[in-house]
Order: sequence, then structure tokens, then C-alpha cells
Amino acid sequence: GNKATPALAAEAVSIAMLKADITVASSVLLLLTSEFADDPQAAITAAAKAANCTQVFGCSATGIFTEEDWVLDSPAVAVMVFGGNVSIQSAKHHYAEQALLTISAPNAINSTWLNDGSTRYGGVSGDAVGQGPFSVWQHAKGGNTGKVDAYIAGVKLATKATHGLKMLSKPKRIQQVNSFDIELLDNKSPLTSLQKAWKAHSKSESPIPLHLMMAVYANSAEAINHGEFSQANLISHDEDSGSITLAQPLETGQYLSWGLRDQNAAEADLLQITQQLKQELGAAPDFGLLFSCIGRGPFYDGIDHDLKIIAQRLPNMPLIGFYGNGEIANIAGKNQLLPYSAVLSLFAEKFLQCTCKGQME
Repeated sequence: GNKATPALAAEAVSIAMLKADITVASSVLLLLTSEFADDPQAAITAAAKAANCTQVFGCSATGIFTEEDWVLDSPAVAVMVFGGNVSIQSAKHHYAEQALLTISAPNAINSTWLNDGSTRYGGVSGDAVGQGPFSVWQHAKGGNTGKVDAYIAGVKLATKATHGLKMLSKPKRIQQVNSFDIELLDNKSPLTSLQKAWKAHSKSESPIPLHLMMAVYANSAEAINHGEFSQANLISHDEDSGSITLAQPLETGQYLSWGLRDQNAAEADLLQITQQLKQELGAAPDFGLLFSCIGRGPFYDGIDHDLKIIAQRLPNMPLIGFYGNGEIANIAGKNQLLPYSAVLSLFAEKFLQCTCKGQME
């Protein structure tokens, strides 16, 4: 729409209800662009009225999308409605039964909550640096906690994160650190290691694109090779000492590889993960949720290749999600806040099976 109005939210819900062939929704996932963020309640209320339910969950974000289209920097509403045996419910009622749909504002994240014993998947509302307007809501009301913990009942879930990284080096042991600075890596300066990896990849003397480089680390080389790793942005480097400053402090004894954010790698990784999720689900997915980094999506060339791949591999599957400034996924048994990643979750409805036995006399 041209303006961020409650009528836009009501219209989106009405269209979704018509497509789902229901008149009363059990719950609604409502995503609004940042134009709604300062005062989203009127739009939330309009969506609840149109859906005839009060179980409305969601957030505002810089960009939102469905399987049909994506929108950035323009007033828009994306809606997924649920009916029948499938519904979004408060996490407190089903805390241990399934991974939790997690939506958080940037200022609401803390490590204690992130790893409180539950498995999580989701994303962080807000712009690329977490400073723009953002809001989250559940039960058709804006929340004071700044986060949503929800459970989708009546479904089987399969979820994975894709990082879109091209590995430029093999895992090397970290031998010396000083707070956020990596000072010695496999008997070499980290900068020398990075320069060597970049030169082998680029086959040129071009400067290292630090904004596209990631430090990939884990407690073992095997974990990195199996994709069970954490990531950290590169902040700066020191030409004299050869040290590299990361966005997160690492520990001596951990292993590190250099990764490059790469479109081709991102596409190949998402293709593989989509296939893995279909196999894990064991059934054709009925719908999907995608949480994508604002620096991913249309970042490369103005086309969201993630959406394109999912639409090709899973045609006609309802999909909804948003572009945020952080993604949440469980990797190697630990919930992580990921940079420049995408978290895809596929769902298949559970059907109740009844067997009746009788005896004729």
C-alpha cells in the first residue's frame, strides 16, 4: 500500500482466509514492514478482527515476503492464517514438545534466554544494524518483553540454517588470543593466513573484502568440516602485528577457518538444505517459514535467490518470513544468533489415525 494503515492488515488477512477457505482462524502470523513499527496496535487489532481470533503473533521488519513476492522500504503486510488442527500457541503450554518459533527485538536478546533449555528457530526484528524502528507482538498485543516464544501445534517440523559461505581455508588451531584479537593461528599471523587464503581464491592481488569475510570457528576441526560451527565478523586488522580483530572473543585451542559470503555458495547450500529438510520431514511440506538476513536476500543483485530456489523446489507451498538483522537456529545442540544466514523451517500437518476393532456375533 501507499500508507501504513490498519485496513492494509485487514485486507491481507481477508485474502489469506479466502485462500485457506476458512471463516475463523485459530491463529495468525502477522508481519508488518517498519512503517508500522512505531504504532502497530491498530494494524494488529484489525488483523485480529478480520481473522476472528486473538491469537496474533509476529513482528515488524525492514522487509517481509511470502512465496509470491518480497517488499523492502514500502508499507506492506504479510499474513499466514492457520485453521483446523494447526495453530500457533504460547510456548509455556508446550515448552518441551517442539522447537520454539522465536522472534526477538535486537535489545531483548541475551545468552541466558537464548539457551534456556529449549531448542529455537527464528529471527531478529529490525534493520541491518538493529537501530531502526521495530516491535514484536503476541496474543494480538505488543509485548513489553520484546520477544515471542511460540509453538506451532499439530505439525511435524524440520528446520536448518544455511550460511552461504565458501570456505577459503582448512581449519587451523588458534594458539594465541587477546580479548577480541586473534594473534597467532597455526604458527602464523592470522593476517598472513587470511591473505594467503584470499589470494588462492581470487587469484589476484586485489584487496581483501573484509565486509564479505567471516571467521568460522568451533572446538574441533571436525565440527567445522561437518558444518557445526559459529561465525564472527571481521572488524579490523593490524598490518604490523598481523593480528585480526573479530566481533566476538574466541579462545585458545579452538579451530578457525576463513569463509567468504558468496552467492553461488549460498544457492548451493540452500538447495542442499531444502532437500535435507524434505527427507527429514518424511512428507510433502504444507507450509514453510524463512528468516533471512537483510544482508542476504536481494543483497547480491536485487533478486531474492533464496525465495526463487524454494519456489522452484517446493512449488505452491505457502511461505512467509522477514529480513532481519540476525537469525536464530540450533547448531550442534546450542542455540546461536547467526549473521548473514537464513533459517528455513518446513512443516507437515499431523493427521490423527484411529483404528477400530469389532467383533460380529
